[in-house]
Amino acid sequence: MVEQSANTAGTSGTGAAPGVGRLSGGVVATLVGGGLLLVFMAQNTADVTLQFLLWSFTWPLWLFTFTVAVLGAILWIGLGVIRRHRRRQARRDARRA
Repeated sequence: MVEQSANTAGTSGTGAAPGVGRLSGGVVATLVGGGLLLVFMAQNTADVTLQFLLWSFTWPLWLFTFTVAVLGAILWIGLGVIRRHRRRQARRDARRA
């Protein structure tokens, strides 16, 4: 039987368990981007009139910015899902061949 030490710290020397408390690059980028978006929205509170083809409407610029950011995020995630699906399908087809 192997005796385990009471020290659960990782070998990295930081004193934290492996994988605990570390932020990935994607999380950091998301937090920084979200913070910049909030600052931008707070500084741009004027109303703007948007015209597109036959439609014309007035929105606060911060709301328009938020709406465009959310739609962009949905599109980004959706394209990533489609890409992953196509790659998985190609790997399956390659294994069958």
